[in-house]
Amino acid sequence: MSSPFHDEAIDRDAAPQYVLPLVVRIERETPPARTDALQTAARAVLTLLSDERATDPDGPWTDLVAAWQDARIRKVVRRARRAEWHRAEALPGITVTGEDAEVRVFPPVPLDGWPKDLARLQVSGTELDDPRPPEPADPAHPVLWMAPDLAMSAGKAMAQAGHGAQLAWWELSAEQRRAWREAGFPLAVRTASASRWKTLTDSGLPLVRDAGFTEVAPGSATVVADHPALRR
Repeated sequence: MSSPFHDEAIDRDAAPQYVLPLVVRIERETPPARTDALQTAARAVLTLLSDERATDPDGPWTDLVAAWQDARIRKVVRRARRAEWHRAEALPGITVTGEDAEVRVFPPVPLDGWPKDLARLQVSGTELDDPRPPEPADPAHPVLWMAPDLAMSAGKAMAQAGHGAQLAWWELSAEQRRAWREAGFPLAVRTASASRWKTLTDSGLPLVRDAGFTEVAPGSATVVADHPALRR
């Protein structure tokens, strides 16, 4: 995924590479529902992108976010529980909660420069399920439609949902962004039917194509961001 702020004279792969860390709390006895975790991860990305620490010219995260967006837009989701979660909470970041899910997003870090307390967390083991089918999405709010034919771990799907939310954010006007933020970033994540997916991918709405670093083939279409303000 590439940034709209990227200078075409700079090769995205040659630029310093950063990653946006997200940590999902998964307690053994009370794991969150998969859809709740995906939606919370997407809202966490939007919360960071709109935070004054990342948007003000002198904000402590502004340069990091700019450097991250000028290279490959990588996101990595790791899991934590109990003491691991509390150590992660002590690091600079933002915790976003869903119905039961808790996701903490951190300012971008160099690809090989993760803080110790995040680097030790595992990427694997983020398998989550929905105990019951999600309710139909409200078309009055943004919907991040997941591809129906790609099998992804919950952690990978959380990162993809975050990508979709970010693409929608980039295409909104300042006024539309402000309205979405003030409303608390309402959104839904749902898996599209095969027929809806074809319509969505031909609609001109923001489409995530994965770089193929993990789990799916390079160029795979993973998410369409269906924001009401962007519908043609």
